[in-house]
Amino acid sequence: MKIKNLFVSLFIAILGGVVAVFFYAKLADRSSDKMSDASMPQSIYYAALNAHEPSDVAFPDFTYAAEKTVHCVVHVKVKSVQNMYSGSGNPLYDFFYGYREPRQIPREGFGSGVIISDDGYIITNNHVIDSAEEIEVTLNDKRVFTATLVGADPTTDIALLKVEESGLPFLTYGDSEALRVGEWVLAVGNPYNLTSTVTAGIVSAKARKLGIITNDNRRLAIEAFIQTDAAVNPGNSGGALVNIRGELVGINAAIASQTGAYSGNSFAIPVTIARKVIADLKEYGSVQRAMLGVTIDEITSEFAKKHDIDKIEGISVASVLEEGAAAAAGIKEGDIIKSINNVPINSFSELQEQLSKYRPNDQIELSVERNKKLQTFKVTLRNIDGNTKIIKNNFGDILGAKFEGVNDKDKKNLKIKSGVRVKEVGEGKLKDVGIKDGFIVVKINDVSVNSVNDIREIFNRIPSEGRVMIDGVYPNGRVAYYGFAK
Repeated sequence: MKIKNLFVSLFIAILGGVVAVFFYAKLADRSSDKMSDASMPQSIYYAALNAHEPSDVAFPDFTYAAEKTVHCVVHVKVKSVQNMYSGSGNPLYDFFYGYREPRQIPREGFGSGVIISDDGYIITNNHVIDSAEEIEVTLNDKRVFTATLVGADPTTDIALLKVEESGLPFLTYGDSEALRVGEWVLAVGNPYNLTSTVTAGIVSAKARKLGIITNDNRRLAIEAFIQTDAAVNPGNSGGALVNIRGELVGINAAIASQTGAYSGNSFAIPVTIARKVIADLKEYGSVQRAMLGVTIDEITSEFAKKHDIDKIEGISVASVLEEGAAAAAGIKEGDIIKSINNVPINSFSELQEQLSKYRPNDQIELSVERNKKLQTFKVTLRNIDGNTKIIKNNFGDILGAKFEGVNDKDKKNLKIKSGVRVKEVGEGKLKDVGIKDGFIVVKINDVSVNSVNDIREIFNRIPSEGRVMIDGVYPNGRVAYYGFAK
């Protein structure tokens, strides 16, 4: 009996212990749960529950923009000839007998272009087609066309090509001014001849001035680049920069690199600039530059302190050209330009970008601070000659002739080192001064001519109504000189 009671007591004790441990464990679990909830930061907790929501916002779908754009971006191949002059190795011999006949070296270059209309107009960079004798365009569907150069503007590094085809896919213009720093963009082109390459990045900065347009037009160069971190490499030049809707917002033009390859920064010409240039080239054959007629100082903290300026905003007028648009409107030295048509202006590149949208005789509204008071001025913009006329520099229309290259045999027979042949004379300046078919243009204004593009560039640098002097030779060896006013 005693043994039986002992076993019963032991069983009850064990059962009580198990029940106690069970309830303790439950209480501990609840306490632990409460501690976990309290110690977990709310942002982390909710991010874990809704992980898909932030990623949708941070990484939008690029497929629509990419698929739309690749069919509108073309591969541009250019062929040119470079004359290589070499001496004999004997300076005295070269002094008396001159250099040897030039050796022509064929060159090929590659880039990209963007189709902007279904009838075959294509934007690219001027530096892609500069000095080209032949331009070949390959579409994304591998069709190949010979392209003609409609016009080019070295001051903005924009050129317009045309292929004879219809029904082509094309990109619509977006609004580069509406781009915001941090916004996603895609760069589409042909780096290293790898066609239809798409890279993504964000807008890093706007209205960047790099000082890379260093040709004869540097004084008039417009640089207000969109900076991105989308990968761009050699061959991307002339390609498209698009937003996530697949709208064209820029033309890729340059990279900042110590190696010549992409290293984090790329630059595109805003479409607001490119669009105006293209419209001018199509309508007038040259870009109609609107000039304000001022020189400016950018306002820094030191400049503001020295001139008692309250805020580091706007740009300061350093001088006013007597015959310029600003002077006629009443702008004075020392005025601070705050905006153009309500668009804030805080740098020279921003001023250039805004003025590039207008033509001579267009009227703009300037917000100007003078003696710490805001005033509004209406300014009628002028051209580079100081008037409001349209300047037509389309050398093809003005000269009225068709040109072709000159082979090495003819150059040797005629003892010339350069030249472009007048294939056919039509109505224009050349006919007016008596130039006949077959005449070879050797120099224009004492600058050697080796290609049709050379004629175009030299002619476009001559101011309106400036003198044009042509040196050349006829196939029979007769040397002739002609002159006329542009």
